[in-house]
Amino acid sequence: MERQGNAPPDDIPLVLAREGHHGPVIHAANRTARQNGIHAGSRVMDMRAICPELQVEYADPAGDTAALDRLVIWARRWCPWTVRDGEDGLILDTTGSDHLMGGEAEMLVEMETQLALLGLSAQLSIAPTWGAAWALARFGPVRSVCGTDEVAVKLGALPVTGLRLDGETVLLLRRLGLKTIGAVMDVPRLSLTRRFVKAGLSANPLLRLDQALGKLAEPVSSVDAAPRFQAQSRLAEPIFDPTPYLPELCENLCDALKQAGMGCRRLHLTVYRTDGDVSCVNVATSAATRDPGHLHGLFRDKVERINPGFGFDLITLEAGGVEEMRVTQSRLDGGSDADLHLTRLVDRLSARFGPNSVSRPTLRESHVPERAETGMAALAAMAKNPVPVAKERPLRLLDHPEEVRVLYAVPEGPPAQFIWRRQTHRVARYAGPERIAPEWWTDRPGTRLRDYFRVEDHKGCRIWLYREGLFEDRRGGDPRWFVHGMFG
Repeated sequence: MERQGNAPPDDIPLVLAREGHHGPVIHAANRTARQNGIHAGSRVMDMRAICPELQVEYADPAGDTAALDRLVIWARRWCPWTVRDGEDGLILDTTGSDHLMGGEAEMLVEMETQLALLGLSAQLSIAPTWGAAWALARFGPVRSVCGTDEVAVKLGALPVTGLRLDGETVLLLRRLGLKTIGAVMDVPRLSLTRRFVKAGLSANPLLRLDQALGKLAEPVSSVDAAPRFQAQSRLAEPIFDPTPYLPELCENLCDALKQAGMGCRRLHLTVYRTDGDVSCVNVATSAATRDPGHLHGLFRDKVERINPGFGFDLITLEAGGVEEMRVTQSRLDGGSDADLHLTRLVDRLSARFGPNSVSRPTLRESHVPERAETGMAALAAMAKNPVPVAKERPLRLLDHPEEVRVLYAVPEGPPAQFIWRRQTHRVARYAGPERIAPEWWTDRPGTRLRDYFRVEDHKGCRIWLYREGLFEDRRGGDPRWFVHGMFG
């Protein structure tokens, strides 16, 4: 593939070169150059002797890899399963997708047209297997469509290089007189098995042949799992604002989710630009939902972040975090409680101010009260622990426990009277103690245990305080008392 907008004619041999140990070497070659006997890894000086009209450009491997990765995502306009194939190709699993464009031949024409608009020349082929498509695209006719019963015939005339073998194996096969794939097919299998029994995949012609013929599975493992639910809008001409199409996209997506009994926690809005790039906007919810109105509202302040470039002609809306969503009946008339919209409020605030601007306390695995609760983003907190575990803890905890001065203490009980914040509190009733030992894997050596009491003073104020240490624990002086929280 050439740089955008600068593709040379197909009949000119062109190579990309990189620095080697003994001068520039071939990094990649176009179809015409390969037909002239030029292949990757050869020295440019030697190849110029074979083909004097050879044109040489320096390669940018890192840039090519990044561009190809972007092209993998862009190619999902035709099918959901796409993956990069080496350094110069794409593999698309178009099973079940060709009928949307009128057939396989029409799909190839559409692919070639869209790639040409990006300034990219491509050799395209459709075949039942990855290996057959790879060989036909590089060594077969332009825009070939190969049926299941034609694989052996069409592969037979291609050079043995089409089996995706390393250079040493190809050289060995040629020395044996096996220059085409058909010649490899005609050799008794037992003879080749003995010679290549310990060879790896790229050095074993039998394994590669079985992959190409469909006798050995080679599934397309996409970069990202294909979304289970997706809605899309194909546009007759490029536009710059997807807002008018969002309501219908949300309706179609939520209808599909509802029919499957599912809800989603994330939505991915993607626009495919005419310059080959994509622009995405993501929103998240704190609970699974399939309400189109609510989901549409989350994009209200985010659509403007889309970079339309010179316009886009395809919009997709994908559901992420899909999970089963059961309809619950909370009223006798069959309806649901519409008064509690905490999750929707969290979604709207997070979408407007950012996911880290709205936090919620969540529980942690710790016996120490100040460690048993932490604040995290509300979206993640509600998804991870939507229903807090009930514990006998005060509603309000002090950031730092405040020490109190005890005037009189009951043995093995709370202080009968103590001074806190310049006020004297006389304990009327209490409950406890609840002993919390130090966490040896976290606390420093010498940390003292705590005995917590729930007390109510003579004015009805309910306080949560604790005694730090015991008289005989040998970890310090006399025990100390602290107020840690208030009830009510």
